[in-house]
Amino acid sequence: MTENQENSNNNSKNENSDDREKPDSDLKTNSIDHKSSDYVDMVLNRKGAKVVDSETLIKETQKRVWSSLKQGYEYEDTTIDESDKFLRELISSRVNMIVVYVDLVGSTEITLSLPEEKVAIIIRSFAQEMSNVIKRHDGFVLKFVGDAVIGYFVAEALPLIAVDNAVSCAKAMIDVIEKGMNPILDQYDYPELKVKIGMDFGKNIIVRYGSNKKNSHVDILGPSMNLASKIQHTAYPNQILIGEDVYKRLHANMQKQFNQVVWTQTHWKYHDRETGKLYPVYAYVG
Repeated sequence: MTENQENSNNNSKNENSDDREKPDSDLKTNSIDHKSSDYVDMVLNRKGAKVVDSETLIKETQKRVWSSLKQGYEYEDTTIDESDKFLRELISSRVNMIVVYVDLVGSTEITLSLPEEKVAIIIRSFAQEMSNVIKRHDGFVLKFVGDAVIGYFVAEALPLIAVDNAVSCAKAMIDVIEKGMNPILDQYDYPELKVKIGMDFGKNIIVRYGSNKKNSHVDILGPSMNLASKIQHTAYPNQILIGEDVYKRLHANMQKQFNQVVWTQTHWKYHDRETGKLYPVYAYVG
């Protein structure tokens, strides 16, 4: 992967500027001062944010992956069904959400170098374990796309909590890969897994492709879907990147865990429609 953190001219515009949606003037979180508002502290006082025991999550992952390798364990496929049911109630609606893309690094090499049955175990275990992390953090799994998992967190009523859950989810994904899956895979001479994670916040449209209300394909369209994917593509292995619309909704204490990425236009060409400048992206640094 080429270097993506160089100085750039942030005032330049290009043909990709339409990827950003103008912010809604009535979006409640726009008026909240994340650094001083007592309201923010009240909301993020863990009364609604999801608290997940990472140690338990890792142990459960290890047990399932071990069973998959040793005994052919089959995962239950229910997470996407839950998302599908939820979205069908909101056809043609615009919904505020945080979209999360998590992509398996080096999947092409894995596919070419391992037997088919081992590839299937890796991809299946990766997809299902990432789905489990999303679900445990009160998110939805939209779909699997090859070696990537796409999830989302609804941010209508309590966007601050949804953003907090999404970022906590991304951190847990890295832990599950590094401490849950890789130690078990290593025992069976499987390659070490790494992921790239990107996310963005915004309004997305729920679309049904057909007249059948029960069976026609349902999907999500919108700027944050597009930007989350593009942000993920620029990440390094085991790196979490978030768009500015996620960052500015984080509590000040969590904002300190992220640094803004300085882009070169060769690698990042997406502009904020409101300011005309390159859309800011932030990297998790702990």
